[in-house]
Amino acid sequence: MSAEPSPREGAPAAATLPSLRDTIARHGLAPRKSLGQHFLLDEALLARIARLAGDLAGRHVLEVGPGPGGLTRALLEAGAAHVHAVELDSRAVAALAELSDAHPGRLTVTEADALTVDPTALMPAPRRIVANLPYNVASPLLIAWLARADAFESMTLMFQQEVAERIVAAPGTDAYGRLAVAAGWRCEAHMALRLPPGAFSPPPKVWSAIVHLTPRATRPDPALARAMERVTAAAFGQRRKMLRGALKTLGNPEALLAAAGIDPTRRAETLSIAEFEALARAFAAPP
Repeated sequence: MSAEPSPREGAPAAATLPSLRDTIARHGLAPRKSLGQHFLLDEALLARIARLAGDLAGRHVLEVGPGPGGLTRALLEAGAAHVHAVELDSRAVAALAELSDAHPGRLTVTEADALTVDPTALMPAPRRIVANLPYNVASPLLIAWLARADAFESMTLMFQQEVAERIVAAPGTDAYGRLAVAAGWRCEAHMALRLPPGAFSPPPKVWSAIVHLTPRATRPDPALARAMERVTAAAFGQRRKMLRGALKTLGNPEALLAAAGIDPTRRAETLSIAEFEALARAFAAPP
């Protein structure tokens, strides 16, 4: 983990920073497919994404996969007290040094796999996460952050649009599944912005979308959280089956469903998040 950056002599003013395209060229930052890199270079769009995160004054912001630093610049210019950028690509780490010099003491860059980083150890509260997530690790990162959602004021995250739709899906829709239940149980989530492939360099094959998540005030009991994971995994693992069949791996599904007041002939995609919580409570209850 890198130490807090310190200003160096001759540090460039933010206004004299090279353009993002110049930064990419000078540091050999050709996007790598293996890292899921698609760079967003439109400064107006980057500023808009930073605004979606709300007032950043006094906030410590986690950014994952900053690449050449486009969103990083926008977050710093939006007034974030400190941006903690986690980047796996050593080429990008070198490129971000200029940005660190332009904003002395407000940017820390950690070269690491974000899946191995504990944001609560990386930065103090109040914390927010704002990131254009690499597609190949976006869902695992979200699941990990949801498990400790109460540690953050909000999360403003970019996904492939298909994944974003699964996060905000309502019961009874094709996209509704474990991801929607996990996100909706822990947070208020809504899709804030859609971006076409042409907004990126290189353009991906799919649209992207920003999801804004605000954690709920109450953190679930760990035992209830584990029960929720078990129940949703079983229910959606065989989503075409009626619940009395899908939940057989949990023991006595008829008794479980009766305790939760749920018709055993229903299917997983029809249950509200509150009904899944009722199932989880019944499953976690002592015999």
